[in-house]
Amino acid sequence: MNTQQAQEFIDKKWDDEIVPELVEYIKIPNKSPHFDPKWDEHGYMEQAVQQIAKWCDAQDIPNKTLEIVRIEGRTPIIFMEIAASDGTNNPEDDTILMYGHLDKQPEMSGWEEGLGPWIPVIRDDKLYGRGGADDGYAAYASLTALMAIQKQGLPHARTVVIIEACEESGSYDLPYYIDQLRDRIGEPSLVICLDSGAGNYEQLWCTMSLRGMTSGTLKVDVLREGIHSGMGSGVVPSSFRIIRQLLNRLEDDKSGRLLPKEFYADIPHQRLEQTLKVAEVLGDGIVEAYPFVEGVEPMAENNFERLLNRNWRPALSYTGIAGMPEIENAGNVLRPTTSIKLSLRLPPTANSKKATEALTKILTENPPSGAKVSFESDQDGNGWNAPDVAPWLAESLERGSEKVYGKPAMYMGEGGTIPFMGMLGEKFPEAQFMITGVLGPNSNAHGPNEFLHIPFAKKLTTCVSQVIVDHFNRK
Repeated sequence: MNTQQAQEFIDKKWDDEIVPELVEYIKIPNKSPHFDPKWDEHGYMEQAVQQIAKWCDAQDIPNKTLEIVRIEGRTPIIFMEIAASDGTNNPEDDTILMYGHLDKQPEMSGWEEGLGPWIPVIRDDKLYGRGGADDGYAAYASLTALMAIQKQGLPHARTVVIIEACEESGSYDLPYYIDQLRDRIGEPSLVICLDSGAGNYEQLWCTMSLRGMTSGTLKVDVLREGIHSGMGSGVVPSSFRIIRQLLNRLEDDKSGRLLPKEFYADIPHQRLEQTLKVAEVLGDGIVEAYPFVEGVEPMAENNFERLLNRNWRPALSYTGIAGMPEIENAGNVLRPTTSIKLSLRLPPTANSKKATEALTKILTENPPSGAKVSFESDQDGNGWNAPDVAPWLAESLERGSEKVYGKPAMYMGEGGTIPFMGMLGEKFPEAQFMITGVLGPNSNAHGPNEFLHIPFAKKLTTCVSQVIVDHFNRK
């Protein structure tokens, strides 16, 4: 592949079409079903689906079909089939599966002045707004990578593109579509997912593992109704204090280290070696990527341990609380109940179902003071650990990174979860995986000031083209 020619085509496509499309896409508040249970009634998801599908359908790609597939009561998916360069489109033939999603996380507070989740702003080659980087660009970049190849008359395998609308809710709708479309998907030999992260914006980053997760709401009830704190305190146990006691069953309150052994898994030696190399390349950039308040010290004693904490060890986050009034409305009342939302990240090879069962048991058995304690699980998903990288793919990734960025490719784990990857790993155990993305330092997916680094995304698209070409020529 002529890398310069491909990059010129891709740059123009991004500047003329993809960036303007993403600007309009960011304006749509198409929050994932967990955050907008009335998504179908509100119509934002459909608006996003139609926008992306319209652009994809209009692209000049020979022998391409596009269908918005729907199952009653579930979020739709965009399903595309692109015939191989020789015009054949047989699911039994060699197939590439490309994946992305179009649903978004909720607004989150803390956006800088002039920025907002549904306000697209371009500053310093960065496109700010919710969903551009996570993961609205995926459909556009996937087809553009293919078109760059076709412009040079280079051969490529049959390709299937799936863009789902439930990923930020754990992809609970997707298995139904995968089962329904199994005969049309075929048996992919290569999976390309554009929904992951990058350690910097200077080279190609390939994700080798993803953590799993389980989440739910812990609730403690002590009274049928609130009472005067002067009358009740000292007699009625505090629901907040009981929650603290329950959480101490899970983690060391000084270090944050998870205590139950059920949440841990062995770390493969190869992943330790890759993590050590990432720590050497990124150095303190690992910590500097976070918007720490001045004076706050990062966890763990060094960057290597911090990466292992983020990628291969369980970690607990508290993402929401209920039962507490806003401070301006906080009277002298002993509250009857407290609820807290827990998000537990799990090692890539842990079983999320077993972890959920263990979490429920630990929290609800023998409640302090006889309080009424419940834990309602709402989401779980297994992580993913990549198979050994085939020699052809390792060479291709290195070639692409050196040609496009001028630096070698890097391999690292990610702390987030892409449920689809674990699902694909089970269904297609012989497939090779290129899991990558644009979520580099400070891009802040799910948080305020989320951005897409446009120059990096353009180059990443070219690297994807290189892998598609090398995939065809691997035999």
